[in-house]
Amino acid sequence: MANKDAAFGFRPVRHLSGGLIRTNEYKIAANYGTAIYQGQCVIAVTAGGIEAAAAGNVVLGVFGGCFYTDPTTSKPTFSNHYPASTNASDIVAQVYDDPRIVFEVQHDGTGTAAMNFGGFDFTGTGGSSLSGRSTQEIGTSTLATTGQWKQIGISKDPSNSDTSTANVNAYVVPSQDLHFFLQAATLA
Repeated sequence: MANKDAAFGFRPVRHLSGGLIRTNEYKIAANYGTAIYQGQCVIAVTAGGIEAAAAGNVVLGVFGGCFYTDPTTSKPTFSNHYPASTNASDIVAQVYDDPRIVFEVQHDGTGTAAMNFGGFDFTGTGGSSLSGRSTQEIGTSTLATTGQWKQIGISKDPSNSDTSTANVNAYVVPSQDLHFFLQAATLA
C-alpha cells in the first residue's frame, strides 16, 4: 500500500536511554522575519536565541512551540508556530534540544532500511499557519556518510512504513558532527 504523503516535520517519539522527552526554553528576537513551525529544525544564535535552520546548518534542536504576549491583543499566547515578524519582546520558544531524542520524520523520496545509519539533511522550511506544523522532511537524495540527521530505523506506522514506495516515515537522531551540543565549537 502506498504511503501517505503528509510531511509533519520532526516529531519526538522516544529517548535513546529511555529518559523523558523534554524541551528547553530559548528566546526568539522581536521582529525575527522568518516563521518557525512545530517540528522544524532550529539553530542557536548569539545571546541564547534561536532561528530557523537551513539544510547543512549545525542544528540545535526541533521547535516545539512558543509563548509570547500578542502585540495586537496584549494577551498571553501559546502557539505551535512563531508567526514571522512578531513584534513582542517576550517570545520564548520550546525546543527539543537533547541529542538523544529519537524523532519520526517523513522521507521526500523512497527511504529503505538499507539506509539505516546513513546521514541525511532535511529539506523544506514551510509549514501550516492553521495547524502550526512544519512540512520539513528528510531529503532522501542527500544520503551520505554525513548529514544533519542519522536514520536509525523505519517507522512502525502502518500508513507510512512501506519501503517500496515514496514518503516512508523513518526514525532519526541528530548526527554528532552537526548537533550544537555535540560540537566543540561555541558561539561568541
